[in-house]
Amino acid sequence: MALPRSPVTCHVLDSSFGKPAEDIGVFLEKFNFDTSAFDMLGKGTTNEQGRCETLLDPNHQLKPGLYKLTFQTGDYFVATKRDSFYPVIDITFHIAKDEHYHIPLLLSPWSYTTYRGS
Repeated sequence: MALPRSPVTCHVLDSSFGKPAEDIGVFLEKFNFDTSAFDMLGKGTTNEQGRCETLLDPNHQLKPGLYKLTFQTGDYFVATKRDSFYPVIDITFHIAKDEHYHIPLLLSPWSYTTYRGS
């Protein structure tokens, strides 16, 4: 039986190694139009499968707006003894309704790709 998961999850795969990227810090924020700044909603770390499924309480209701996931990739590349061009990766996305959002990140030292997953 699957455990309840956050309404926003992510998955990081290191495409240069062909395996999940473990121990990457992840922050989830929501844009506040009143202050013109992002407000922290949750944080976590990718597990041995490269997944972070605990950013928010499973019962958290998402409100429409702009959200941002920040991946702290610099420490990961240091731990794997590689140089990198992207020590931090921000992915800003729009949420239109309260449903599950999964944001995968395909990572290498010199590039990254993302998309809306399932």
